[in-house]
Amino acid sequence: MSKVIMTADDSTSIRQMVNFTLKQAGYEVIEAVDGQDAVNKLAGTSIDMLITDLNMPNMDGFELITQVRAMPQFKFIPIIMLTTESQADMKQKGKAAGATGWIVKPFKPEQLLAVIKKVLR
Repeated sequence: MSKVIMTADDSTSIRQMVNFTLKQAGYEVIEAVDGQDAVNKLAGTSIDMLITDLNMPNMDGFELITQVRAMPQFKFIPIIMLTTESQADMKQKGKAAGATGWIVKPFKPEQLLAVIKKVLR
């Protein structure tokens, strides 16, 4: 059975690119348009990994990670931040919230897949 990865990003083009990259690699994808949409879609769903943007309307990536980590079934899943932010203090804040890794946009599909293979067991 293929692994299920949720992506949360308010950019349609980024969601499409991530979706295409993941599906080509054999993953199932659930898309969310922001953090709140992701939390809503997680109810009653099982995912193996979350890839989230930082800057989104309604609920940003930090808040999303905090809420996901508070759910017992998702406490230990890999969570990757995929964002334009690259400052060390932002990365530290992401790590404190519970992010497993950090990829700066724009990204190369093979870079994304390499990180996924590394953290998704």
